[in-house]
Amino acid sequence: MATKMKIKKNDSVVVLAGKDKGKTGIVKSVSPKENRVVVVGVNRVTRHTKPSQADPQGGRKLIEAPLHASNVALIDPKDNKATRVGYKIAKDGAKVRVSKRSGEVIE
Repeated sequence: MATKMKIKKNDSVVVLAGKDKGKTGIVKSVSPKENRVVVVGVNRVTRHTKPSQADPQGGRKLIEAPLHASNVALIDPKDNKATRVGYKIAKDGAKVRVSKRSGEVIE
């Protein structure tokens, strides 16, 4: 079942678990139905591709595989450490994401 994702495209995140634990990167894409995210430079796997018109060479390519969203955490804009995400209603009535660690608004 898909839940509300608190991580969005272009967020800075840190990996909490797995072979790339501790690495940071930018979220390239988000799949809310599968609850997964793809992070640039993290969880790279070798993909064997057949030659095609788009890629006449083919061969082994390194691509970023999706990670489960629970294995990444947003980076706090104030102190660059992992934080949980909360929501608040701003002065103008908009719902904004807030860092639970420092209380900073996350753009």
